[in-house]
Amino acid sequence: MQPQEQPVLKIGQLEIRYLIDGTVAGAGVGVFELTVPPGARVPPAHSHSGNEEVVYVLDGVLRYTVDDETRDLTPGQRMYTPRGSVHAFSNPHDGTARALIILTPDIGLQYFRDVAEVAGAVGGPNPAKMAAVMTRYGLVLAPPKPAAAP
Repeated sequence: MQPQEQPVLKIGQLEIRYLIDGTVAGAGVGVFELTVPPGARVPPAHSHSGNEEVVYVLDGVLRYTVDDETRDLTPGQRMYTPRGSVHAFSNPHDGTARALIILTPDIGLQYFRDVAEVAGAVGGPNPAKMAAVMTRYGLVLAPPKPAAAP
């Protein structure tokens, strides 16, 4: 049986469209399309304790950082995030970016549903609740980078 594509899930301005939910399909891998409009609020830098990730840009330009390497990825370019590596993404450019994300093993669509619930709470997202959701799915927030010396 082929896993069913899911409807688009919105978290703020971000859109996530799961193509394969590995946690449901038993596929061992998750695949979703991520749409990031210019200047969209994005998750904080984090690592995955149990997952590897590949980002492959389909449209636009997506800024992606893995550990100390930051690149502006254009269509057809990709970056790999090993388990435990700190990574983040943003779109400081003029156009919308769209990327295919591959997670192995998958954390699943339910993670993003849980994040969407916290992000859409009355009064805005609660950072402690967001951190709790991330922790439950094996994501580890990166410590803040020290401010540059004057």
